Amino acid sequence: MRITKPSWLSHKGEQKDFEVYSCHVSPDGKRLATAGGDGHVRVWSTESIYHANDPSYTKPRQLCHMSHHLGTIHSVRFSPNGRYLASGADDKIICIYQLESGPPTIAPFGTNEPPPVENWKTSKRLIGHDNDVQDLAWSHDGSILVSVGLDSKVVIWSGHTFEKLKVLGNHQSHVKGITFDPANKFFATASDDRSIKIFRFTPPAPNATQHDMVNNFQLETTISAPFKSSPLTTYFRRCSWSPDGNHIAAANAVNGPVSSVAIIERSRWDSEINLIGHEGPTEVCMFSPRLFYTKKPMENGVSNGHSSGGALVTVIASAGQDKTLSVWNTNTSRPVVILQDLASKSISDLAWTPDGQILFASSLDGGIVAVEFETGELGWVANLEETDKALSKYGAARKAMGIAEDVDGLQLESHSKEGERRGAESRMGALMGDFHPLPKDAPPTTNGVKASTATSATSNAPSTNGQADPQPEKDKPTPAEESADKAAQRVNELKSRVTITKDGKKRVAPMLISSSGTGQSSLPQSQLVGSSSSKAAQNDAPQTILDLSKPYDGLPEGGLATMLLGNKRKVIAIDAEDDEEHPAKRTSAGPRAIMRNGVEGIEPAALEPPKHGIVPTPEYLRPAILNPSISMSQVRLAVPKVRANILRPLIRGALLEDSPSNPEEANKLLDNVILEAKNPVSIREPSQISAIKRTGLLWQDYLPRAIILVTGSKRFWAAACEDGSLYTWTPAGRRLINAMVLESQPVILESRDWYLLCITAVGMCYVWNIHTLSSPHPPVSLAPILEIATSSLQTHSAMPAPGVTSAHLNSNGHIVVTLTNGDGYYYSPAMYSWQRLSESWWAVGSQYWNSNDSSVGALQSTAVGSVSSKDGQSGGATVSAGIIPFLERHTTNEFLLKGRAYTLQRLIKSLLSRDGFESFESSVSIAHLENRIAGALQLGAKEEFRLYLFMYAKRIGAEGHRGKVEELLNSLLGGILQDKKEEGEAKGKGWYGQGDDICGWDRKELLKGVVMILGKFRELQRLTVQYARILDLTHEDEIAGEAMMAET
Repeated sequence: MRITKPSWLSHKGEQKDFEVYSCHVSPDGKRLATAGGDGHVRVWSTESIYHANDPSYTKPRQLCHMSHHLGTIHSVRFSPNGRYLASGADDKIICIYQLESGPPTIAPFGTNEPPPVENWKTSKRLIGHDNDVQDLAWSHDGSILVSVGLDSKVVIWSGHTFEKLKVLGNHQSHVKGITFDPANKFFATASDDRSIKIFRFTPPAPNATQHDMVNNFQLETTISAPFKSSPLTTYFRRCSWSPDGNHIAAANAVNGPVSSVAIIERSRWDSEINLIGHEGPTEVCMFSPRLFYTKKPMENGVSNGHSSGGALVTVIASAGQDKTLSVWNTNTSRPVVILQDLASKSISDLAWTPDGQILFASSLDGGIVAVEFETGELGWVANLEETDKALSKYGAARKAMGIAEDVDGLQLESHSKEGERRGAESRMGALMGDFHPLPKDAPPTTNGVKASTATSATSNAPSTNGQADPQPEKDKPTPAEESADKAAQRVNELKSRVTITKDGKKRVAPMLISSSGTGQSSLPQSQLVGSSSSKAAQNDAPQTILDLSKPYDGLPEGGLATMLLGNKRKVIAIDAEDDEEHPAKRTSAGPRAIMRNGVEGIEPAALEPPKHGIVPTPEYLRPAILNPSISMSQVRLAVPKVRANILRPLIRGALLEDSPSNPEEANKLLDNVILEAKNPVSIREPSQISAIKRTGLLWQDYLPRAIILVTGSKRFWAAACEDGSLYTWTPAGRRLINAMVLESQPVILESRDWYLLCITAVGMCYVWNIHTLSSPHPPVSLAPILEIATSSLQTHSAMPAPGVTSAHLNSNGHIVVTLTNGDGYYYSPAMYSWQRLSESWWAVGSQYWNSNDSSVGALQSTAVGSVSSKDGQSGGATVSAGIIPFLERHTTNEFLLKGRAYTLQRLIKSLLSRDGFESFESSVSIAHLENRIAGALQLGAKEEFRLYLFMYAKRIGAEGHRGKVEELLNSLLGGILQDKKEEGEAKGKGWYGQGDDICGWDRKELLKGVVMILGKFRELQRLTVQYARILDLTHEDEIAGEAMMAET
């Protein structure tokens, strides 16, 4: 293996090299295209890269450069035929370059670019995205180009005319990866909604338009299991399809808390294999385009019809934010090659040469690396025939045709085609007058067309569904065997058919022109009710009879003709011999049966018994009664409707969607208590509330007004009525408190332990302690957190301010509220103010958002190991179950996953490139950690406080913030050495408290952990050594402690 990184192979700028976001090798392997942050697409000679160390090599290195984008270019891809080159950028445009045969243009005046060697011209500019274009891919036959972007769209373009064929909006967030099935049946897209979607398609014709693609590009399946907790911090999610079509490699997957590459199997579309080893999220993975033998094949290549090179394997390369490139094959469980610190920043894209032996990697540090493998290092390259053979089972050779990928699909296709063949033969036979019977063992058809029968009188085979079994063709008469006299006689009979109308006038029935004079109509015939007669004389009449003398499927007497023309005409007898058999001549002995269309054709309609039992009630009975003046309130929240039945289990989870919806069946699941409220249809009737257990009814009560909300805990039950009154009961059903009357209808009712929370329609929050019969604070309004300071409430229209998605109580009875804009708030009773714990600003600006450091595993493996609290009890709650991680997950779901971060992300992206904002990202990340620490201290969240404190200490130590380090150490030490203040002076709390503990932890233990974390930073050792001496830590002990530390 040889690694080549030429210094000239980069996107150079005046001050630094620009980031390289994408690279791709042409199908002939002679060109390498790269795209960077300078807005240029550069085409390089791969031969010059291979000869970078050869001073005698004088051929041009850069073949051409194009700068037709207005921003950073994120993806560049050659078409399979090498004729086109496509690039997508953050200016929402896709440029299509075409290699012209004429001489290249001269480089613009004033640039340092070398003169171009090849003439790549911009032939098309494709406009279809509303946001950045993140990735591109061509189908393997070049018939379509698919682009994906941050607008959550998947746009499909024609590979011939570059017309927009279809836009797919199946994803719910940014789409960051696209790959095509080499068999040309599917393509897969990867998105920040933590899913990969597989789309089935048929390659369109060169002249196809949007109208032709209505039923093309259908969603096949969605895969989300490997990505349930994948981070959203990656720039790309570039996936790849294996050359044999069997697997998809998906980047940025997770296996528990570990980053991985998920291998998804075709057809089953599930992931049982994960490539684990990367320390950070993976951005890109790429299969080698060739299959490899595990053993060196024989010289002749074939032995007894089988390959002599051992098993065939695929090779895949993966890379990402850990700056490590790893190469795997399917024959071993460990990587073949691991190249650590290949770049100083994230690796953004990978590209293999067509022979599968050389790999190019681009990085955000501006470098491009070529990794050349020797023969046999990855295996021995198999012939292209082996790849074609592997793809043939997926129908790769069948162009413009779908392929059934399992036995059931083939059988269904066979049955469908057999039915179409029968129908086509029957219709064409009736149309052309020379009907050919189906094979004798063919099953009966249900299209109502009766096959011709034999002339033999002894043939009396029964017919089924209007079609009689045909006889062998040797017994079947043909027009050539009939004499001319009989044919003429038959025509005369048809011509002389005369009928007499009601007024005595004679009318001659019209004769249809038939083929060969057989009296058989040459027009398409249809038969609704078939006759089972098999007489020879039927050959003289038309093969099918349209019988409308009976009502059919709701038609009036006489059928369709009567409904259109009236009931004046009578049925005309076709032949005298048919009179006795014709249905119109038969007398009906009773009422006519009602017919309907069934599975097997026409069948009598079955009588259905009337429905009995309980009629299902609607989801709600009526809206709650409101005061009209609520429309003028400063805050207005939606009031729940009055439902017929409300269930609230004491133990959450007993009444889920897949669980029984009635209390009797729910009680069978576990020994649970169900509080059930029943509202009457009439407003004047009382409502009923009852508690039910497995053993039966526990208690029952009645309320004068309709109940809209119920809640409960092991301590008490509560119910809210539409008149604003609140009732409470003990677990045994005893009225606990007099009805509490509020100013408006309750919209949220929650309970936890002894605390009860109620939020009313005008945004007032009430909290009561049922145990002490008191409230921890006066009623507080939601108006401040609903942005009432900047948003005005419209009387009869929607307002731009956010809405409330949930409200909860923590174990101390403090209110925690989440909003639709992703923000999370906590009300501080001591400070009488709302405090914002989570917001979208941290989600797009902080490096610690969705970081693995906030996981339970990181808590258990911090620098100082497990630390017990002051009272000797270990924290029972894990970090992931805490309030701050819960609020940050809510922000991710509401803000990032729903695509609302576009404006803020663009703003921050533009700020990072401005002068004076070099430390922007670092400052926001540190501020995020400080916000976490302050929130954990306010909430009394012990485990989170300790974890965030250690993360903060490590970050400010790495950044060298001496002032903040000294202040942090002094704050932790203050409660230990400061003198106790005299009586009468105000006592400090939190950081300024005088006690020996802070947030439930011993200050000395926390200080010791912080000092041990900061001890490895030499520029801060003057500070840390002083505090280590105060803690009775010798310098040798500190060094020993450093050696035993685990990275946080």
